[in-house]
Amino acid sequence: MADCCSGGCSPGKAPVDPRYRRVLWIALWVNALMFGVEILAGWAAGSVALLADAVDFLGDAANYGISLFVLGLAPLWRSRTALLKGATMGGYGIFVLGTALWHLQLGVVPKAETMGVVGFLALLANCAVGALLWAYRNGDANMRSVWLCTRNDAISNVAVMLAALGVFGTGSGLPDLLVATIMGLLGLSAAYSVVTHARREMREAAAPAPASAGPVELKRR
Repeated sequence: MADCCSGGCSPGKAPVDPRYRRVLWIALWVNALMFGVEILAGWAAGSVALLADAVDFLGDAANYGISLFVLGLAPLWRSRTALLKGATMGGYGIFVLGTALWHLQLGVVPKAETMGVVGFLALLANCAVGALLWAYRNGDANMRSVWLCTRNDAISNVAVMLAALGVFGTGSGLPDLLVATIMGLLGLSAAYSVVTHARREMREAAAPAPASAGPVELKRR
């Protein structure tokens, strides 16, 4: 944008869309706020699904912050950052699956009412952020990682609300653990997609440019 109008951009750097930057700032603050809400509600309700969703909100806030930092970097560095973010998403998935197994052994029954209300608030927050990010869902690996995080969050929020109904109807904590397992698998799936996309971009960026054709000799008359 202003830095690049007169050819002042460094080679390989993409111009930064100011609207996308504003969207990322909004997404960062929304996710940071919802992390605070869900971490308190998750502990109070004894819900592993809400706790997992809270950690996911914290990870997404960090994700948006990193994305803001790398917006003006060269494509290779953006791809490397997306690769790191993909690995982090995979770690989150493994953590959630392990936590669900631990809560299964404890046999805790969470408070369904708290799960339902907080899950609905989280869904509203993620739908608002997702609407802002929709136009950028098919960008580079870094943009794709941001979009996938928001999409997965919205799916997780719906699952939390369904788990609340299940806990309320059965008096068992199993629906809560089932949702936590789904969230962990979604994290692993998104991690695979982002890592695959980022590695492909890195290979393309590292590939040598095709040799330029030599001067064309004029045909003799």
